[in-house]
Amino acid sequence: MKNSRHEAILEIIAEQPVTTQEQMIELLTERGYKATQATLSRDVQHLNLVKKRDEKGIYRYTLPAAAVMEKSLFEEAVVSVDRAMNIVVLKCRPGMAQGTCVAIDSVNHDGVVGTIAGDDTIFIVVRSEADAKKIVKKFKTELFPGR
Repeated sequence: MKNSRHEAILEIIAEQPVTTQEQMIELLTERGYKATQATLSRDVQHLNLVKKRDEKGIYRYTLPAAAVMEKSLFEEAVVSVDRAMNIVVLKCRPGMAQGTCVAIDSVNHDGVVGTIAGDDTIFIVVRSEADAKKIVKKFKTELFPGR
């Protein structure tokens, strides 16, 4: 439920300006999600959302610049995502792994112990297999949903 609520929050902020948590709760309710203000505060913190002024001067919830950079790099650089036990393996276009790895490091992903990049491959060591499964799912669904 939490993951689908997080996905809904990301969809909502991509579709329209959301300026308050009360507004977000209303929009989530319209989509069938019930959330208290305390739950939403935890969601905002977990998703690393920030309030930023848009082109119209309105402060709205958005992803931090690092997350946006990570997503755009993924769309361009990453060819495949897989895992082996507690290691997530990203295959990238030649020469793009190191820059993509820096973007990954700039975003706080739960369970990540460390990363290392070569020319076209990134290894992400995570604490457990369960964490690796979550990260693979996140990368596959949130960062390049069409694949």
